Amino acid sequence: MAQLLIVDDEAHVVDRFAATIDWAGHGVEQVYKAYSGPEALELLEQFSIEIVITDIKMPGMTGLELIAEIRSRWPRTKCVLLSGYSDFNYAKEAILYQTEDYLLKPVKEEDLLATVKRALDKLRSEWEEVISLQRLNYTLKENLPLLRANLLHELLQGRRWSESVLLGKMKTLGLPEFEGSTFDLMMIRLEEPFTERDPQDRYWIEYAIGNMAEELFGGRYAIWHTKDAHDYLVFVMAPKQGDGGRAEGAEEPLWFERTAASLQSAVSTYLRGRISILVGSRGSFPLEVPDLYNRSIAAFRRRIGSERELFTRLEDDPPPKEVRSLQSLYEPPTLVHLLEAARWDEIEEKLQAIFGAMDSEGSAAQEHVLEVYFTIASAYAYIAHKNGRALSALIGDDFDRMAEGEPFRSAGALKEWTLRALGRIRGDMEQEAKDTRTSLIRWIQTFVEEHMDRDVSLQTIADHVNRHPVYVSKIYKLETGENLSDYVNRVRMEKAEYLLKNTPDKIYEIAERVGYLRPHSFNHAFKKAFGMTPQEYRERHT
Repeated sequence: MAQLLIVDDEAHVVDRFAATIDWAGHGVEQVYKAYSGPEALELLEQFSIEIVITDIKMPGMTGLELIAEIRSRWPRTKCVLLSGYSDFNYAKEAILYQTEDYLLKPVKEEDLLATVKRALDKLRSEWEEVISLQRLNYTLKENLPLLRANLLHELLQGRRWSESVLLGKMKTLGLPEFEGSTFDLMMIRLEEPFTERDPQDRYWIEYAIGNMAEELFGGRYAIWHTKDAHDYLVFVMAPKQGDGGRAEGAEEPLWFERTAASLQSAVSTYLRGRISILVGSRGSFPLEVPDLYNRSIAAFRRRIGSERELFTRLEDDPPPKEVRSLQSLYEPPTLVHLLEAARWDEIEEKLQAIFGAMDSEGSAAQEHVLEVYFTIASAYAYIAHKNGRALSALIGDDFDRMAEGEPFRSAGALKEWTLRALGRIRGDMEQEAKDTRTSLIRWIQTFVEEHMDRDVSLQTIADHVNRHPVYVSKIYKLETGENLSDYVNRVRMEKAEYLLKNTPDKIYEIAERVGYLRPHSFNHAFKKAFGMTPQEYRERHT
């Protein structure tokens, strides 16, 4: 649905067009009003308006000057000129400013709607071109390195997709060599003097190291790399298939290590800086990517630590200890992030995955019960406090166990507590959102009813309730099913109907009391709503 702006120094023209045309039925969600060029520009700076209908002759800034400014700042906005002058010179100038149409006053409603429809069709066609396959392919190519790096980063963190979804992502990014492949992992930490450089210099150094790795390994390996949260460069490399179908690097782990050592030496010689390198063991893609990555991080911490310019391999590290963290507990998106976004279905799926992993751990179950409990309790407390609420008020009796420090003795008891507390948090957050919206709707409606004889434009209403106009418009429609502008018009007509029936006020006085500057605009709007003029309605009902 589009947004439209009507601009004319004759207020009755603006009011009549805004109030009497069924814009929603013709693809326009919101209609804004302005009575001068500067006022129109203020609205355009706040809202993403797609169509502007403007008079050509206005004091101060003319319609042509307004359109020139629009063309300069918002080139996708479509402009339509209105004029009471049939001078062809205006039409020629309008063409130069690339207006969509030039309509002579008085404008018929059907002609104006036809012009708006053509403008909307043109907008739709332009956006279809923007999202066309050719444009998408060009954009994808331009951003390919970043998109590849982001996907690998998510894999390293344990993000899981179905096989078909991951395969589709990789094919889109030109990474088919990794499908069902083994892989080798290499991690690089930049050290002095690289760490002392500014961010831009470091970016180019990382880019250069990636190119050097491509030069050294590219003949035998398909290379995919990213920078992780620890600022390590992480390379995942899949052996290429030789002419005989055998992976060229499959039987040569020593070659891989020698080449990695050559990379370290080349960086020192040609980039004049130090790096430490860890070479990981071979794994199966994508299943073993996060596990091998996490083991490599731990090995880097234990075997290299704060030393500089070292080289090691994962096999040098002792085997992992018997008790290990539950990876599903820390895989992105984390529980905290899901709670912040109120993605309730995904939260339940994550919790089910966590408790499923606990069931498979056997002897370490009690250790994991505590690990999971502290993580979940921390997440619940975080989201409650971030919303300005006490967790005890949200989960009631379930908070007592936390406060008393009484541990759960089984995964089943912890799971029951977790889901029950989650249900209470969810119910409170959803009720709070509903109450907030309900209060906002009442606030808006009260303001409209009490200020009917004054300005009740969307901007004025939004200023009164301290919200952005777009938010006000969207929330009102979401909660009531009615456009805010339609509500304002309906309330005006209901009040006008009452005044016509129950007071001796003159028609022009009633027009002023319901917010119309000119009786002509009021008559037009009333007839649109009731099928007769205000005078005819009064005669029929009194």
